[in-house]
Amino acid sequence: MKSSSRPLAALAMVVLIGAGCGSNAPSETGNEHATNQDAAVKFAECMRDNGVSQFPDPDASGALTIDGVLNGSSIDPNGAAWKRASAACKDLQPSGFTGPGKRSPKQQSAGLEFAQCIREHGVKDFPDPLNGEPLVDTNRIPSAATSDGMTILNAAMQQCRDLGAKAIKGQR
Repeated sequence: MKSSSRPLAALAMVVLIGAGCGSNAPSETGNEHATNQDAAVKFAECMRDNGVSQFPDPDASGALTIDGVLNGSSIDPNGAAWKRASAACKDLQPSGFTGPGKRSPKQQSAGLEFAQCIREHGVKDFPDPLNGEPLVDTNRIPSAATSDGMTILNAAMQQCRDLGAKAIKGQR
């Protein structure tokens, strides 16, 4: 896989993890999906309107996570544009999206278990996540740039997705 495709593939994988963070309870309304999607789209539009031009739209399920937005992108969560847009769009922030910040001790522990699981499933150079940084950063995984690297990483992430969800669930 070309290295220019790595960030997009990683973004898709992290969004898939984030999508697993929602409740498994049945929807009380048939429009919950549409409502989540609409909220996430409005938040993305607000972020772009307020200076974060590369802020992506949510996926078809409405999933939008901080890891998914930042991983592999050139968006700087410590920059003035991000801070200004975050403040302006705070009331539109969809549930499940978390601002830059540290994981709780329980979440960080799950993140470390997630990293170990990924290593056990074939990605030997997968680093432990740094607290306050994205859970998955393909720029820190040299094997992701190899011809089969992203395929192996994707398969490992599928095997370890429950631990990944625990690491980002409720992070606010």
